[in-house]
Amino acid sequence: MALNKVKFFGIPLNKKTAVRWKIYLDRAKMYLSYINFVMIAFVFLNSINDHRVRAVLDENRLIFYPVVMALFIIISLVLGYFDTKLGLRKEEMRNNATENPIMREIIESLKELRENQEVMMKTQKK
Repeated sequence: MALNKVKFFGIPLNKKTAVRWKIYLDRAKMYLSYINFVMIAFVFLNSINDHRVRAVLDENRLIFYPVVMALFIIISLVLGYFDTKLGLRKEEMRNNATENPIMREIIESLKELRENQEVMMKTQKK
């Protein structure tokens, strides 16, 4: 039985569908990481064992929890800003693009077009 003819809830199971589902899962994973981020902050606050600090935290839970969350968000934004300013993201994207076989083909085609254009320009000048 060919893979193209197999259907799952009326959706054909093929390479294109599998890639689309993987993209959906990757996007969902990114959003779930935000929830994970919040949960880590709550676990951090609840893991404090010092009795005096714990008492203050419990008495002022409506103040400390939002303040710590805001602090985590601000620190994350600052880290993201410096990551972008230092060019780490750009270099990472460049690295990903050069490792991508489709992008490599596009780059090679562009180089070939540029070389052909240079040859054409030289022949026109003569």
